Amino acid sequence: MPRTAHTRPARRRRLLATALTALAAAAATLSGSTPAAAADVNAARNAGYESGLSNWTCSAGSASTTGSPVHSGTGALKATPTASDNATCSQTVAVKPGATYRLSAYVQGSYVYLGASGTGTTDVSTWTPSATGWQQLSTTFTTGPATTSVTVYTHGWYGQPTYYADDFSVLGPDGGGGTDPGPQVPAAPDGLTAGAVTPSSVALSWTPVSGATGYTVYRDDTKYGAVNGTSATVSGLAAATSYRFQVSATNAAGESARSAPLTATTAPSGSGGTPAVPRHAVTGYWQNFNNGATVQKISDVPAQYDIIAVAFADATTTPGAVSFSLDSAGLGGYTVDQFKADIKAKQAAGKSVILSVGGERGTVSVNDATSAANFADSLYALMRQYGFDGVDIDLENGLNPTYMSQALRSLSQKAGGHLVLTMAPQTLDMQSTSGGYFQTALNVKDILTVVNMQYYNSGSMLGCDGKVYSQGTVEFLTALACIQLEGGLAPSQVGLGLPASTRGAGSGYVAPSVVNAALDCLAHGTSCGSFKPARTYPGIRGAMTWSTNWDAASGNAWSDAVGPHVHGLP
Repeated sequence: MPRTAHTRPARRRRLLATALTALAAAAATLSGSTPAAAADVNAARNAGYESGLSNWTCSAGSASTTGSPVHSGTGALKATPTASDNATCSQTVAVKPGATYRLSAYVQGSYVYLGASGTGTTDVSTWTPSATGWQQLSTTFTTGPATTSVTVYTHGWYGQPTYYADDFSVLGPDGGGGTDPGPQVPAAPDGLTAGAVTPSSVALSWTPVSGATGYTVYRDDTKYGAVNGTSATVSGLAAATSYRFQVSATNAAGESARSAPLTATTAPSGSGGTPAVPRHAVTGYWQNFNNGATVQKISDVPAQYDIIAVAFADATTTPGAVSFSLDSAGLGGYTVDQFKADIKAKQAAGKSVILSVGGERGTVSVNDATSAANFADSLYALMRQYGFDGVDIDLENGLNPTYMSQALRSLSQKAGGHLVLTMAPQTLDMQSTSGGYFQTALNVKDILTVVNMQYYNSGSMLGCDGKVYSQGTVEFLTALACIQLEGGLAPSQVGLGLPASTRGAGSGYVAPSVVNAALDCLAHGTSCGSFKPARTYPGIRGAMTWSTNWDAASGNAWSDAVGPHVHGLP
């Protein structure tokens, strides 16, 4: 904060619209599907991308495989178009001449295509303009009298976001290439760890298992329940009690052996375990520096703010580790003792004070197990030194979801469940669930307080309906929030981040009335403008601003208007 604008060239949108109109007309002529005979096989190999990109050829190094999101199993295709490449991934399959095949795949993203070429008759394709969740595309083709191989493919569109594909199928008579072997019983999971604990629950996570379609959680050798992902919160436990946990992996072939056991202890009775953040909350960043905004002490921050994020922790020479030093000189002689006392006073008033890591110039890197441990250890030390309630992740140069998730879970375990965890990604970071920020948020969903995406310094962006919305409008706020709300985050984990004044950001400032209208649209379905979500989200957490200092410089106009509105939500 603040950030450099990211805008999309208008020329590219015009070319896209023209091409898509033509393709839509062609796609509209496709029809139906032919039921497969009993002897039909799936001619595609590595159809679920469980073996990386084996058997697939992708253009311009545009693709890889990912473990999240997946439609089934543990792998899916992740492909990113550029301005000059549409990220085509193809495979040549063996077919029988004069036969009919049903082509299908599950896809996710905007402007995703599925097709077949070299059929010997009429080549086919179909597409979707927007699939915010997994959507099945399908069509059929008939091979020519001498055709023994066909190329099948997926691709995105030039300059558009990353797309995903999984569970590819070319169903028809065996052309001699056979099919993938049936599933094998998966291996036992490893990496079972405990995250946040409360007096009545323990959060568990583990490493994905290749070929698994689900997992079974055991508590003290008794089956607790089944889950699809690689995390679960076991509840209904007794306070201050040790429990033994194991996990197995499952698929159509059966259940694996159980993982190595893990023992975890619940928190003592009366210790809480859940931070005291209200159902609807206002977050404000407090500046530990003087950049022309009003200089404040923590005690000066208005009561409308429920979470105060101290900006910022700094990187050290130790990989992953961070430090914090109060800028007493820049803040008019504000002493460390006063700072600590003010934090305690805010907490006594029911507020949370957390330490933000990153900012526009933040260079903290957590990309391996060592730096993850250093990150957690250094932050926990700062929490104890100053009395912070938690941490805010505001890294603008990308993050590694595997190791950042590991670091945050380690920090949560150290804090014993008393952790306020917030994030402040840029708009681009939350356009797709494949992004590092989005993946991290989903990985730590069970300990995550709120993601306050920054709806500024971005230019126009795609909403959850695949349409482009202009920054600074109600539609921009609601259609982009919809991506997070429908992408896996709970409404209580989504907040709207806006600058407190025109001086707080390079672009994207909106009047407080626009923020309130967007909140009403999401919570009630009113004041929506041209975009109206398919459903309402009464549990929407609230709003965030950069910063309490810029708010003060404008007479606290932002918090005076937005604060009461947030706290008045249902």
